[in-house]
Order: sequence, then C-alpha cells, then structure tokens
Amino acid sequence: MAFELPKLTYAYNALAPHIDALTMEIHHSKHHQAYVTNLNNALAGSEDIKLNIEEICKNISKYPVAVRNNGGGHFNHSFFWSLMAPNAGGSPTGDLAKAIDASFNSFEEFKKLFSTAGTTRFGSGWAWLILKDGKLVISSTPNQDNPLMDVTEIKGQPILAIDLWEHAYYLNYQNRRPDYIAAFWNVVNWNEIERLYVNEMGKLLKEAK
Repeated sequence: MAFELPKLTYAYNALAPHIDALTMEIHHSKHHQAYVTNLNNALAGSEDIKLNIEEICKNISKYPVAVRNNGGGHFNHSFFWSLMAPNAGGSPTGDLAKAIDASFNSFEEFKKLFSTAGTTRFGSGWAWLILKDGKLVISSTPNQDNPLMDVTEIKGQPILAIDLWEHAYYLNYQNRRPDYIAAFWNVVNWNEIERLYVNEMGKLLKEAK
C-alpha cells in the first residue's frame, strides 16, 4: 500500500529540445523517487499510508514537516508529468479556452500572468492555475506546497502547474528560468488540462444541485 513512483507515459527524450532527456531522467528517477521514498519512510507504521496523496495534502497541517515536504513533492511531480506531452503546446480549446478568456481576457494575457507568477516566485516553488470557487486563478507556492494544502494561502483545485525548482531546468537553462518557462508552453498537454477543468466543473455543478 506504500506510495510508488508513477511511470511516465512518454520517453525521457520525448519532450526535447524544450526539456532535455537527462533533466527528465534525473528529475523523475532521482528527485521524484526520493520524495516517494522519504514519504513512505515518514508514514511508516501509520494507517495514513493507505490514504491517497490528495487526502494527505488537504489535511497536511496535522502531519510533520517531512510529510508536507515529501507528500507535496510526490503529488506535485505526479501532477506535473501528466500535464506534458510530446508534440503538444499550442492553445487550449473548448470550455477551457472560454474560461481562460473570461478570467484573463485572452490566452496571451493568461500566459503572461502565469509566466510572471513563475519568474517572480523567489527561490524554489511552483506556479499554478487553479479552479477556486468555480473561477480560474493563478497562484504560486514555495517549496513543495500546493493549492490543495490546508496551509496554503490561496487554495483551489490544480489545473496546470510548472515546477520552478532549479533541478527542473538547470542542466539546459542554467539560471535562465524565464527561458525555461517560455519553453514549457511547447509541451503543455492542453487536452489533459481541459479534461481536468471539465471534470472539476462537473463536480462543482453536481454539488450545487
């Protein structure tokens, strides 16, 4: 019942040249694996190791810092891998595109605001597009925190995320985080992100009835 490293749905070199193969291999097999191992160690002997990672994140204030850091690291990275794909990028369509236009005036303005959230996050962390009270909101978190956590300033359901830790980009982009963020748009899997958005909106509508 312990947590496990998820398998990627694409090869390590599939996102190149935007995200290089060596970065992907180290990021997934070393960094993410370390979060999984440390999370399992932190929860060893506890029944909570049987919970899903979302439940743990939503109640993170009751756990020690090792669970917050490594549980966040596991959720964030698992989510991040699913948001990217080879031969992706472009623009969102359908209900997601309409929601982005309604919330940020245009897709280009959304990209600008999201990229700014990423470039201005001091130190290590993440930038997010979340669904909060039925509306799309951009936020960022430090370290391995995420918007599901009950300790986070801006809470919501993650729809899109980018890893801003240097291990996510340093081999290829060194200290040029803005270049990495610009390259990220070329691998964003908008089909998956729209699926997440539609599913979460469906849940909200069902709860409202």
